[in-house]
Amino acid sequence: MDTLSSAAPVQHVQASIPARRWLRIIPPILMACIISYMDRVNIGFAMPGGMSAELGMNSSMAGLAGGIFFIGYLFLQIPAGRLAVHGSGKKFIAGSLVAWAVLSVLTGFVRTDTQLLILRFLLGVSEGGMLPVVLTMVSNWFPDKERGRANALVILFVPVAGIITAPLSGFLIAALSWRYLFIIEGVLSLVFLLAWWNLASDRPADAKWISEAEREHILRELRAEQERVSQTRVKSASLSQVLRDGVMWRLIGLNFFYQMGIYGYTLWLPTILKNLMHGGMGKVGMLAVLPYVGTMIGMLAVSNLSDRLGRRKVFVVGPILAFALCMFCSVRFQSSPWVSYCFLIGSGVFLQAAAGVFWTIPPKLFSAEVAGGARGVINALGNLGGFCGPYLVGVLIQKYDASIGVYSLAAALVLAGAIAITLPRKCDL
Repeated sequence: MDTLSSAAPVQHVQASIPARRWLRIIPPILMACIISYMDRVNIGFAMPGGMSAELGMNSSMAGLAGGIFFIGYLFLQIPAGRLAVHGSGKKFIAGSLVAWAVLSVLTGFVRTDTQLLILRFLLGVSEGGMLPVVLTMVSNWFPDKERGRANALVILFVPVAGIITAPLSGFLIAALSWRYLFIIEGVLSLVFLLAWWNLASDRPADAKWISEAEREHILRELRAEQERVSQTRVKSASLSQVLRDGVMWRLIGLNFFYQMGIYGYTLWLPTILKNLMHGGMGKVGMLAVLPYVGTMIGMLAVSNLSDRLGRRKVFVVGPILAFALCMFCSVRFQSSPWVSYCFLIGSGVFLQAAAGVFWTIPPKLFSAEVAGGARGVINALGNLGGFCGPYLVGVLIQKYDASIGVYSLAAALVLAGAIAITLPRKCDL
């Protein structure tokens, strides 16, 4: 009788924990990421919406303005990852929200392309720690068997922000001007700050809304995971040792070429749509929604399949190569605008489909002590592709045409898929 009565509470705890975590941890992280992404990509709508003409920017300068963000993005990756492991990611993001707000509002008042480049660089610095911090916070709450879905839900900020930003940007530019786009979206950061501070939790030990039994269950699951991981690698390995690992550099290279495709597509999509459909910014904003709806579907479907089957590599390789194919076909069939648009939607489906799965791999390869820093390095150096993609497309548009620029992004994605094929088998263990 005692055994039955003691088993019931344990079963109750195990049943209640997942629902609470999914509802309490994911939403504030997701919303913070949405705000940051809106501030990051709204320049893609501002450029064809009057910014390039008013500031006298050619395609190369527009690409540089879109990509320089990722140079600044380098600086806080590793410190932020370590801070999230050993300190408070919650406090870090609270400070970041204030910085995003100030820099976005100031962008609405720029008068020269030099001022724009400085502010975009500083915005990159202020957003640089975002992803390693939130991925570490997710790892603090979700064991490996749930982490693919949890990461994917967080990375849903890309399509959700796109769905919000596209029509909102088109409307604000059409009704007011591109300057109000930056000012209004910057204010959103300050509005969200209060919600973040009251809702976010760094780790189970800090949370006051769960019972002691629930907290112990989560920590027990994560400890068991680390014990399994420690059997396949040296637990005391330093980050400098990890940087000498060839697999680490494959992950960086994979992420670099993947980000070239992602941000080349994202920042130039409004311009591509405007040239393809010959419509105003209101129409462009509405057309840009469907690719991001596809992104949401692709991310959820791929991450769920990956978690269910316990496979990681195939669900990184497949979506990246499918993304490349859709990008190629969007140009190949551009003589039929609506067919080309369908392939742009297909590109959206696979845009971030591999991302949630990709970020489950570093915890399988590196110890908990260095995982936060490893994520920072992979994200920082990999996101240089976010600079190269938009800038390369801008240069190729100016020297040749938009078709060559998009073909270059498809080629980068093929390279990312080829690197993913070489990742070790233990990614699936």
